[in-house]
Amino acid sequence: MINLFDDNYFMRRALDEAKIALQKGEVPVGAVIVSNNQIIARSHNLTETLNDVTAHAEMQCITSAANYLGGKYLKNCTLYVTLEPCQMCAGALYWSQIFKIVIGASDAHRGYRVMKTQLHPKTKVIDGIMAKESKELIDDFFKNKRDGK
Repeated sequence: MINLFDDNYFMRRALDEAKIALQKGEVPVGAVIVSNNQIIARSHNLTETLNDVTAHAEMQCITSAANYLGGKYLKNCTLYVTLEPCQMCAGALYWSQIFKIVIGASDAHRGYRVMKTQLHPKTKVIDGIMAKESKELIDDFFKNKRDGK
C-alpha cells in the first residue's frame, strides 16, 4: 500500500507556504504541522507584514496548532519546515514538546544547530527532505535582494 501522505507530501505543502511568503516579499520560509496525517496548522514568515521579528513560520504554526488542539503541547505532532529553525523557534519547539521536526534546507549561519540550541530530548529530527527546492527559494530570494529586484 502506498502512503500518499509521506514526508515529501507534507514538505510540498510547506513549500507552498514558502511561496506565499515570497509573493508577499517575506523571506520564503513555510511550515505546516501535522497530526494523524492531517494538516492542523500552516503558515509562512510574516515578519515584514506584521512588523514583528517573532513572526517566523514556525512560531505562527505552533500558536495555530496549539489553538487547534486546545493545549500547548504538540507531543503527537510533526512540524515540516522548509528551513532549519533558528534558536528562537527551536526554543519554542522545545517547550511545545513536538514529536518530530522534518527540515528542508539547513541553515549554516542562523540555524539552531550552529547556535547550539537544544530541542526537547524526545523530539526526532529528519533532515534534507526537498532540501534542493527549499534552498533554491531562499538563495534566489537573497540574490534578488542583493541585485535590487
